[in-house]
Amino acid sequence: MSNIQLVENLCNLRKAKGYTQEALGRKLNISRQAYSNYETSKRTPDLDLLIKLSQIYNITLDQLVNQPISAKGIILEQKGPYTPGMEIETADMFYLTADEVNFIKRYRRTDHECKIIIDKLLDR
Repeated sequence: MSNIQLVENLCNLRKAKGYTQEALGRKLNISRQAYSNYETSKRTPDLDLLIKLSQIYNITLDQLVNQPISAKGIILEQKGPYTPGMEIETADMFYLTADEVNFIKRYRRTDHECKIIIDKLLDR
């Protein structure tokens, strides 16, 4: 899984700078579909691509990966509102909002019958 903050930033920066996925793919020497996979978190860009992106947008890697960037391309000074986590089976990193962390904590404390209801509500 991808860094949620990075995924949001890639989309916000591209739109704020007026690039299409096709145009950005050409700048990066990749296909539009390959770039689209980064914005949809199907894939994570490697370090070389992250460096190129930070150069295109004239920002630091830290800003690109960790700091929230608004839909207007404005870098907000605080760190993202996400808590890192890791999927045990795959060792993939993912990031959760405070609400998601609280939901998981409450879900773990609930009884089995409530978990069944929640699972059905979430269409598992």
